[in-house]
Amino acid sequence: QVQVVESGGGLVQPGGSLRLSCTASRPIFSFAGMSWYRQAPGKQRELVASITYGGTTTYAGSAEGRFTISRDNTKNTVYLQMNSLKPEDTAIYYCKTRLPDSWGQGTQVTVSS
Repeated sequence: QVQVVESGGGLVQPGGSLRLSCTASRPIFSFAGMSWYRQAPGKQRELVASITYGGTTTYAGSAEGRFTISRDNTKNTVYLQMNSLKPEDTAIYYCKTRLPDSWGQGTQVTVSS
């Protein structure tokens, strides 16, 4: 069973930055890809960014140009660097592995002055 643990969330002012981490219980190159999702109160969970086994990255329109997904294979960790944060980025952020699929417990990000 794959375990995935997110960290790095918190409270940040608009315009600020945060870096989220997602550490898996097995080598991340064993997955077809890894993704970050988020879910705001009263809204559906949405895809934010993904990185494939081959290193190809994709972003939601709302994240393009502000967020960067990256990985460190030596640490079994995927990161989400979030810059120029806005109040509408407030959500619980989840990490998900693909093939096999597994979700983390989420980490809260709150953007507020």
